[in-house]
Amino acid sequence: MAAEYQGGMLDHLDWYGARALLEWQIELGVTEAICDAPVDRYALPEKMDFDMAAATGTAAPPAAPSTAKPDRAMAQTTAPVAPVGPDPVRVAAEMAAQATDLDGLRAAMAAFDLCELKRGARNLVFGAGDPRARVMILGDAPDRDEDMQGMPFVGEPGALLDRMLSAIGMARDHADPGCAVYLAPILPWRVPHTREADARELEMMLPFVARHVDLIAPDMVVLMGNLPCQAVLGGGGIFRLRGKWGQAFGRPVLPMLAPADLLRDPSAKRAAWADLLSLQARRREGGA
Repeated sequence: MAAEYQGGMLDHLDWYGARALLEWQIELGVTEAICDAPVDRYALPEKMDFDMAAATGTAAPPAAPSTAKPDRAMAQTTAPVAPVGPDPVRVAAEMAAQATDLDGLRAAMAAFDLCELKRGARNLVFGAGDPRARVMILGDAPDRDEDMQGMPFVGEPGALLDRMLSAIGMARDHADPGCAVYLAPILPWRVPHTREADARELEMMLPFVARHVDLIAPDMVVLMGNLPCQAVLGGGGIFRLRGKWGQAFGRPVLPMLAPADLLRDPSAKRAAWADLLSLQARRREGGA
């Protein structure tokens, strides 16, 4: 595989692209690095003289720096250099405010280049369901299947969500907007499996989320999962917040366990059912 890339993509591959390719190979089950040609390592000498400069075509390393101690006054007064660049939160707010419809908001999010998550994601996951829906569900960051399909709530978690909604007479594609739902993730790009989303990423994408809610204009919003609760309500985990109605985006919001949470811990289904009944009751009251 490496041979077919020589002189091509690898010549222009940056760090983010290399990481994305590595994650893709891990997902495919690649567990070992294999050379293009077989190597009999039993025939190799125990130690090999290796000239790094000759092998890479680079110059010899520079001479060791001076061991002289820096001036103490200069060391104490030198301040760290602040990073120079636009404020991602301000830029996101300006771009989101200019979107007058869902297509414009999707285009604005796709053009936003200040979030590192975009570099390693395959697709932007925007939203799905009926834009006329009176209930909007904000879910966690996309998982692998959502990233690959570019759609929220797919795969096994999506199937479980459909069953949960059906139990209270709702569906993502229901003909009646009063029984339909609109779905969107709190982050439009997948977070690498090696880490969690950080507060700065949530903060910079929140203006897009708020504008998304404004354009859908639902009667109520369900914060389904830990990340939506963290981004919208601040501190507190989903297990402490779930089932307690609050206010955000100028609307009632209900924290609720995500389908992925229930798949990991089936004992939490009782709590999820109680939250669904609370959503059903609030919807029948008109969402006030």
